[in-house]
Amino acid sequence: MPDNRLLVPVAESSTLRQTVEYAVRTALEGTGSGYLEFVYVHSPEVSDERLGDQAEANIETVTALLDRITVWAEEDAGDNSKELTVESTHVGRDRYLFSPGDVGTALAAVANRNDIERMVLDPEYNPGVGSPLLRPLEVELTRLTDVPVEEAPVQRQVRRPPLLLRSSSIQAGALFFVSFMFYQVLAGTFGLFDLVTGAISGTIVAVSLSRITFNHDPSVSWIGRLARFVVFVPYLFWEILKANVLVAKVILQPGLPIEPRLTRVDTAVWGSLPVTTLANSITLTPGTLTVRVEGRSLMVHTLVPGAREDLFDGGLERAVRFVFYGRNAMSMPTPRERDDTTILQPRDESKSLESDGGPHSSGKTAGESGGDEQ
Repeated sequence: MPDNRLLVPVAESSTLRQTVEYAVRTALEGTGSGYLEFVYVHSPEVSDERLGDQAEANIETVTALLDRITVWAEEDAGDNSKELTVESTHVGRDRYLFSPGDVGTALAAVANRNDIERMVLDPEYNPGVGSPLLRPLEVELTRLTDVPVEEAPVQRQVRRPPLLLRSSSIQAGALFFVSFMFYQVLAGTFGLFDLVTGAISGTIVAVSLSRITFNHDPSVSWIGRLARFVVFVPYLFWEILKANVLVAKVILQPGLPIEPRLTRVDTAVWGSLPVTTLANSITLTPGTLTVRVEGRSLMVHTLVPGAREDLFDGGLERAVRFVFYGRNAMSMPTPRERDDTTILQPRDESKSLESDGGPHSSGKTAGESGGDEQ
């Protein structure tokens, strides 16, 4: 077995090349042989087969990165390449990783399985599945494993991005189109006056804000998302209408059950914009209110059993996945089927909920899930 066994989590960064060089040098210290394992951590959305060609492209990108890192390591080893064993692997393709704790657990499992003696972290390592800060990940790794963790002593590049970016005609045109259409929706008519004033307003917005709105040119995929969003809006209005009728029925008929409960749903959407869209859509629907958002986990207050049932059935979640990931992503299981729902309440309340005829089976209680009482 090699004397020095190192594990290096990797992701694209400005200091990745220097980190690989340091890891190789450390693994070959002394007279013995060295072992290096490079690990790429990601979450299922990059590889889910239901995302079609995009998933294949994501996996190909990760594979190319690991191949490039392997070549770097062999180059840095030079004449000692025969004394260095280099391996690479993916972690996180079979479950959701959305926090430093999740990433730390996955890395600790790899370290324990392969008898790793030391972990080397890129100073700018960011797996993109939780907090980008290195310190929380170091804390989690220290808690989860006895393997020493060190930050590679490489020089970071000072980056001062400009406040105002260069604007392209595509960015200005996209911002003009969005502003113009939003103006027409607010106007409610398509008269000549509205068209002219909308065009003027859209031009002002495009000229003044295009340099701070986009980091890069909108891609063709955004056109599809915009078209799917147009389909999503009537569906959202329909869900709001149904929820209004449900809540009104409970108010007008006092005999119907009112069971205010805090619930937690671990959603199957990823990224700030999709999660924000889902959280706001839930809040817009009467009977449910998004109280807190933590990664992909939403804490939602539900007023009546019917609203809670609809939340656990995942209709809005499926619709948001359709908007951002396409039709194939709609086939994913519901939160209830994934067992990603929790009713937050003390253990003694679960009995009263059953006796009141409430939907105890619609989700786990906090007592069943380890006491997640807030």
